[in-house]
Amino acid sequence: MKLQFDANQSYQLEAISSIVKIFEGQPSDGSVFQVVSTTSSQQQSRLFQESIVGNSLLIADEQIAENVHAVQLSQGIAETATVSRPFTMGESIIGGPDHIGEGTWLEHGRNFTVEMETGTGKTYVYLRTIHELHKTYDFKKFIIVVPSVAIREGVLKSLKITKEHFDDLYNKPEMNFFVWDSKKRNQAKQFAVNNTLQIMVINIDSFTKNENIMRQGSDWGVPLEYIKATQPIVILDEPQNMETAIRKTAIADLNPLCTLRYSATHKNYYNLLYKLDPVKAYDLGLVKKIEVDSVVSTKAYNDAHVKLLKVDHKNKSLPIAHIEVDRGDESGLQRKVLKVEPGDDLERLTRREIYAGYVVDEISAAERYVTFANHIKLTAGEENQALQDEVLKYQIRRTIEDHFEKELRFHDRGIKVLSLFFVDSVANYRQYLETGDVQKGKFALWFEEIFNEVSQRSEYKNLIPFTAEEVHNGYFAQDKNGIWKDSKDVRGEGAKAKDDESAYHLIMQAKEKLLDAQQPLRFIFSHSALREGWDNPNVFQICTLREMSKELERRQTIGRGLRLPVDQSGQRIYNSSINVLTVIANESYEDFARKLQTELEEQTGVTFGEGRIKEKPKQRSVKLRKNVTLNEDFKELWDQIKHKTRYHVSFDTNELISKALSIIDDEVIIRPPKIVSSVAMLTMDKSGISGNQLSSKAVAVERDFPIPDVLSKISAHTGLTRKTIFEILDRSELLDYIPDNPQQVIDELTRVIKVVMEELNVDGIKYEKTGEAWEMQRFENEELNGYLFDEASKQGLVAVDSDKTTHEYVSVDSDIERNYLKSLEDNRDVRFYCKLPGWFKIDTPLGGYNPDWAVVFQNDQRVYFVSETKAENTLSGVHLTDSEKRKIKSARRHFDMLGVPFIAPTNSFQDTLEKI
Repeated sequence: MKLQFDANQSYQLEAISSIVKIFEGQPSDGSVFQVVSTTSSQQQSRLFQESIVGNSLLIADEQIAENVHAVQLSQGIAETATVSRPFTMGESIIGGPDHIGEGTWLEHGRNFTVEMETGTGKTYVYLRTIHELHKTYDFKKFIIVVPSVAIREGVLKSLKITKEHFDDLYNKPEMNFFVWDSKKRNQAKQFAVNNTLQIMVINIDSFTKNENIMRQGSDWGVPLEYIKATQPIVILDEPQNMETAIRKTAIADLNPLCTLRYSATHKNYYNLLYKLDPVKAYDLGLVKKIEVDSVVSTKAYNDAHVKLLKVDHKNKSLPIAHIEVDRGDESGLQRKVLKVEPGDDLERLTRREIYAGYVVDEISAAERYVTFANHIKLTAGEENQALQDEVLKYQIRRTIEDHFEKELRFHDRGIKVLSLFFVDSVANYRQYLETGDVQKGKFALWFEEIFNEVSQRSEYKNLIPFTAEEVHNGYFAQDKNGIWKDSKDVRGEGAKAKDDESAYHLIMQAKEKLLDAQQPLRFIFSHSALREGWDNPNVFQICTLREMSKELERRQTIGRGLRLPVDQSGQRIYNSSINVLTVIANESYEDFARKLQTELEEQTGVTFGEGRIKEKPKQRSVKLRKNVTLNEDFKELWDQIKHKTRYHVSFDTNELISKALSIIDDEVIIRPPKIVSSVAMLTMDKSGISGNQLSSKAVAVERDFPIPDVLSKISAHTGLTRKTIFEILDRSELLDYIPDNPQQVIDELTRVIKVVMEELNVDGIKYEKTGEAWEMQRFENEELNGYLFDEASKQGLVAVDSDKTTHEYVSVDSDIERNYLKSLEDNRDVRFYCKLPGWFKIDTPLGGYNPDWAVVFQNDQRVYFVSETKAENTLSGVHLTDSEKRKIKSARRHFDMLGVPFIAPTNSFQDTLEKI
């Protein structure tokens, strides 16, 4: 089959035009020029004796700046903040020409950014942009710089399959495209001297170092010098991966006439000219919709649950592992996240014998794994539990079943379905034994077992006329002996990129073959070779048999399946009922959606709701109703609650000691200090020497430490007497741990005492009026702002069409509050109510507290009360924190002193009425 390309996609034409218009005013002749020698080197003199055909910019940067502004205006993009400034001859511009003459230049040099969502034809757009620039201005020399082998192979494949299409559009221009091969250094010379359209594709790491062949001399010259002489237009594919200082410098060394930057996930915007973000792509139907099939276990706590969530390594500190375990607290056994270091013992931290042997041995920041003394190793996202294999196997089953269902639906439409599995290691798919034999891993065995079962169902029989062995294959990096191995996301760096090359070649060269329904392959297993740079329009299922722990990794992973599908004639399918990508994930769909949404919201500034993407709401002012301060109901209500108070506290020391001992027994574990051995890989570049930590190990220190005045330090933090502190230390046996780690004893006991004092302070609190009051005038003086109520977040402003309250809109932050508001409006006996403003705060030992509602209720006699709407019940799944409970308890004492009922917590107006 042959892929068909639509030359009239308006969004693609806009992206192309945004770049072409940069150079409006540039004549279409004068591209051929003779470079004059500027060096006495015999080698370089030989270079400059030849005619170098390059790009020549014949318009001033001031004109480019005007053109850029015009494009940004037409696209609704904010103008570049500073488009020009004085420029000194010889000043260096990263990613642009070294010298452009004195005068002015663009804020980011001649760097121009195009953002296009994954799957919308980014590569097609910049390849066609090359042809447009050649046709319009006779620019001939272009270099496409990529960060990885995967992307390089994808670009090469795109150049091949679009050639006929572009030949038809541009009258068969004489063109040569190639991938830079260090064994063929003469490519650079041919690139420079040929008077035809030249496109070089090169990996960034092929010219970042002095020892690269690109920078080495030969009997005819230095390849890089030939390239620089052409002033090429440089295109960066995925430029966010080329933002380091050494890579920026390498790009500048190409002496680009300009640099065009294309990605869906830019780290920095340099003169943004076109933006097709996920929101716009979704709304235009340019990518598949996404659904999540979550496969998770729900079980009793009968096994040692240990899950490595992530490894932190910030600011040159030691790696810290975030591990999920089951640990008991005052509410019973709970799932908790512990931050652990090498040497930490999970049995001691959880106080559960089931964790015996789980002593942290090594934490690797580079590889994101943790090993324990019992030889168990967990990578990020992996968990050790009895049902783990069952979860993974069921994910495979759901993927196969969904695949067959879509094959059945799409069969008559001529659409082949592909499914993609991301696995944690090659060994789970293919095992290489020491004897030299090769056998299937558990994933392959499970797949074939399930495939054979599902394929025999009556509705699917003969739907896929191939055996289980024929329909699946793995695409992994392999060594020189052809043995698959775990590939890392090396992005084309050094020797590891060569290891991955075979995997990339195999999958890239088979794009059309994979789309042919007569080819058996339908299920693809990979480690990370397909994470970036590869996609196929007919991937309808992505099964993550590994954790997507990074948000960017999550977006890249699903990006492999976002492209719209094609049928057997190569025609693109635009049918929203067909264009759905199913992600089979080992996490809840809520978690998956939340993590993906968070990234998209941060990058695009939109919010999601009700199954589609919508614009972020605009903030609006909330007006006070006219003459509300003259309302007698409001004035009487305010007179009841306006009084400010101060509090006094007292507590019993023996009770404090008793409660502190109880918490220490439940929570406090003192760890001895450790000696940590850290291994780091040193890297050297022009900026200096730096180290990247790879792993760490630790042993406990067994020696006596200088003992500080523990009693005085704790007393200074808490205000308790030394006698009371000593009694707590003695009775809790923490005295025995002071030699192991005196500072930790100080920190832990200080924390415990403060927690207990907060609780006892509230129990013994008493309020009295200060003689001051909150002024009603503040309602008029302080304007309120907010957003209209959003069904997704259950927060925002709700309009009220009555004179029973102070404002035209009332702010609520949950469905409970919205329902409460409706009841206040509907109940005929409610004369007046007020959502108390944020400045109405009651002083408590835990800080200021702001109640929710103040209400005038008219029945046989007038009743004034204040309420706090909270969902304090197990059915709602929402519980008050200890801090909230203590603040509410303090507020109750405040209102008791004022003689105003305080109903808290309450989850409905009916509940409030019953408690008055």
